Parts: sequence; structure tokens; C-alpha cells
Amino acid sequence: MSSRWEDDLQLALIMADQVDALTTKRFLAPDLKVSDKPDLTPVTDADQAAEKLIRKHLSHSRSRDAVVGEEEGSTGLASRKWVIDPIDGTSNFLRGVPVWATLIGLMEDGKMVMGVVSAPALGFRWWAAAGSGAWTGRSRTSARQLRVSRISNLNQASFSYSLIGEWAEAHRLRGFMNLSQQVWRTRAYGDFWSYMLLAEGAVDVAAEPDLNLWDMGALYPIVTEAGGKFTSLTGEDGVNGPGAVVTNGRLHSQVLQYIGSETD
Repeated sequence: MSSRWEDDLQLALIMADQVDALTTKRFLAPDLKVSDKPDLTPVTDADQAAEKLIRKHLSHSRSRDAVVGEEEGSTGLASRKWVIDPIDGTSNFLRGVPVWATLIGLMEDGKMVMGVVSAPALGFRWWAAAGSGAWTGRSRTSARQLRVSRISNLNQASFSYSLIGEWAEAHRLRGFMNLSQQVWRTRAYGDFWSYMLLAEGAVDVAAEPDLNLWDMGALYPIVTEAGGKFTSLTGEDGVNGPGAVVTNGRLHSQVLQYIGSETD
């Protein structure tokens, strides 16, 4: 099923192809350049080059649209806004861990309507546009549609998260630990992968307390088109934070009872 964002989705997939070639070449490169940003998080020359490549494409193909990216900030004031994380999982990338991806999303009038997540080192890609379902595959011709799980009890649920320390900083560590004790199992897949596994139905709950727009933007359409629910920690739909609580929908209210408010 196509949607009004079909051309934008096709453009995002083309950009992802080109960025994948760039980032794959720099992954495990002995001359990879790494520096610290003002917030002391790492950035590599691959992050910077990937965002520049995407912005160059958009300047030619979508010159009227605004852009917000992790490395170069915001440009433009249009209601259509491209949301870019050139490498989600930079720490993994620079340490040689293959769990990293390029995230390209499109926001219209404050809502994410299209997203592409491409993880070339894992050999996976996921995409969605509002109204056309969520998909995964190496190409659109060989794609399969995504659906979240039907698990409705926490004691049967798989919960994926990222850094435990962030839960303490968000004053939700006690709730996080209590939730972890209620579920069937916990796994720290981290970053984009937690949410893509949720869209595939392999994980039932994913949450992080500290995320930026570019961390979440491309994920939202994929999760929601797969039938999932994506809210802030306090239960508001969308990608405005604080943080993100993402579930198959059936478990959402139960999860929010544990981590939806400060506990310590």
C-alpha cells in the first residue's frame, strides 16, 4: 500500500544506500578519527560525513524542507522537517560492535510520518510511511511486513533497554528495577535495535529515559505502523520526550505504572 509520502520514502531509501556505503567503509577503519562533542559524547569522521551527505541530497531534492541532525543542528523553519541521526550507536561503531544504524525520518506538522533505519553491519533495514505499514528486508521487492507481538502479560514479556545509569539519573531506577523483575526476561539490545525488534514482534517492551528527537524520529513510524505504541515516559504520544516508552500496545499501561513517574 502506498502513501502520500511514497516519494519521500524512496528518497530516504536512496540516501540510506549511499550512506551505508560510506559508513561501512569507515567501520573498523584503522584511521577512523574520533573526537568529543561539547556534551562529551563521541563523534567520528563517519558521523560527520554521513550527515553532510544526507544534507547535500536534501538541499537538491527537498530544498524547501527544514532539517535537524545530531551533528549539525537545525536549519530551516518549514513545517516539513527531516530528522537525521547519521550513526545511531556511535560508541558501538567506534568500538567495532556492529549494532549501529543510520536513521532518516520525516516530520510534518509536528508528527513523524516516515522513517528509515538502516543497519548495514547487521545486514538489516526497516522502513515505514504513515498509512502504508512497516517493512523490513534488504530491498523493497523482498520485504516482509512487520507486526508487533500479541503478548498481554508482563510475565511473558521481553524488555529491552539501554544504559541502567540513565534510569538513576532520571529518578526512575526503582521503577525500572521493579519492572525488570516482573517481565519474563530483560535484554540490553540498546539504541535503535530495541525498537526494531519490538516492531518485528521479538521484543515486547523497549524504553529509554534520555533521548533526543533524532534518536526517536525515524523509529516512531516504524513502531506505530507495525501496531505498537510509542509515548514519552509520562505517556504522551509522539517523540517529544522525556524519553520513550514503546510497547506492543497491550502492555503499555502496565509498563507506565512502573516507569511513568519518578520513584526515587
